[in-house]
Parts: sequence; C-alpha cells; structure tokens
Amino acid sequence: MAIYNLGSINADHFYRLAHLPQPGETLAAQSYALGLGGKGANQSVAAARAGAEVRHIGAVGADGRWMAARLAGLGVDCGAVFELAEPSGHAIIQVDEAGENAIVLYPGANRAIAGEDVRRALAGAGPEDWLILQNETSAQVEAAHFAQEQGLFVVYSAAPFEAEAAQAVMRYASLLILNEVEAGQLCSALGVTLADLPVPHVLVTLGSRGAVWHDLGAGAEARVPAFPVKPVDTTAAGDTFAGYLVAGLAEGLSPAAAMRLAAGAAALKVTRAGTADAIPARDEVNAFLAAQPSE
Repeated sequence: MAIYNLGSINADHFYRLAHLPQPGETLAAQSYALGLGGKGANQSVAAARAGAEVRHIGAVGADGRWMAARLAGLGVDCGAVFELAEPSGHAIIQVDEAGENAIVLYPGANRAIAGEDVRRALAGAGPEDWLILQNETSAQVEAAHFAQEQGLFVVYSAAPFEAEAAQAVMRYASLLILNEVEAGQLCSALGVTLADLPVPHVLVTLGSRGAVWHDLGAGAEARVPAFPVKPVDTTAAGDTFAGYLVAGLAEGLSPAAAMRLAAGAAALKVTRAGTADAIPARDEVNAFLAAQPSE
C-alpha cells in the first residue's frame, strides 16, 4: 500500500512580524528563514512522518533541486518529481506574534506538470493505494480520473479553494476535505446542501472546534475536538492534519481514530515555527495523545 500525492513543492520564505501589514504599511521583519513547503510537500511529509509509504508527484525548476533533496530526506519517494524549465514555486509567508499568517504564492513549475507524466507515475498503482491532490498544481482532473479508473482511493484537499476546480475533481474523489467556509462556498456555488454533494465522504475542519466526518452514503458522521495549545505558527496545520489523516485511514484506522491522530499532529505543529520541517513524527504525536485527558 502506498500513498501517491500530486502536490506542490515550494520554497517558503518566512518573515516574522509584530503584526500583519495593513495596506500601504511598510514593516521591518523581526526574522527571516527559508524552508521547504507547498501544500503538497507538507502533506507528503506529514503522511511519511505518520509512517506511510509516500510517493510524491510534482515538479521543480533547476533552482529547486535542494527542495526535492530535502523532501527525500524527510522520507518521501521523489522518483516522480520532475525538473522543468520553469522556476520553482515559492511562497512569501508573513507570521505575526499571535501565530496568524498571510501568504503570497507564486505557482511556478507546480502549474506546468503534464498529465502524461502523472499517468506514468501512477501506472503501477492499484486498489490498495491512495492518491492525494490539492489545488496548487496542474493535471488535477487527469490524475483524479486516471486514479479512479485504477481503483485508488482518491482524496481531494480542496485548497486553495476554487469552486470550479473542486467541482471538476470531486466527481472522481472518494473523500473531499474542506474547511467550514469552503464547504459553505462549494454548496452555495452548486446550489446544494452538504448532504447532496456528489462524493461518498466529506471531512469538514472547524478550526478550534475540531472536525467532522460526513459519510454521505450512510447518513452518518463522526466528530473529534481540537486540542487546545498555544500557537506559535499556524502555517501548514491543515496540511499536517490532512497528511496524518490519510496515513491513518490507509493503515486501517476508523475515521474517528484517524481524525484524532491528525488533530494531535496539527496541534503539535502549531506550537512550532515553520512548515514541512516542523511537522512532528508519529512517536511525538502518540506521546502527545497519550498525555491528553481521557474522553
């Protein structure tokens, strides 16, 4: 069993600020750091740190060779990470003293991935395997369609959210992951309620109120709370949750158990500055969960 991830790979430029800038305001950063990021890379690292076999499908430019090497160093198979003529993607991440962030994203090579390369990367995958996608690359629809035909369990983490992109991929997905605002936007765009979305399972994250899993076929749901922690940097918390969630489901955990595992990983992540390099390992998450009060 393997988890394939068609996902972005970005250079994350972090600027710590007293507060997020207002229009027309110039601020001096308190610190600067460079790290590996991108929603795709973050989710691949999270799933690998959870103990899954992860194969990343993505692209960088020549300037991004260090990112592919770092991703591999964090336990991700990068045999299908292509080097293209376009410059690598990057993000400008501003983080304030409360841990909140504002992000400017340049997609670069992430949006130049060819559908035929994705199909080749997935050619050996089958019904025991999983595919994760997000909305930061090209070839999303081709990948989801091909993976469904191959019998994979397809997970679409619909962020950054665009209703049209979600609608195009959703028909091939087994699980759709949205936050509460995105769920409302998607239902409004389609003119339906959440229960009528054309996907078997929907997971809605609720921030500090946890998350809820909707089994639309059975009309059932499972809920888990979030763990209260003091945030340092909320960047990549959602990606950590998604990667750990899929790893937990792939190893056979129930939705509720996989969500609790993911919530613990996300809680630990926000206590640390950074993105991919700050995602906790499974033994850290297990220890954190073991220390929580009994439910």
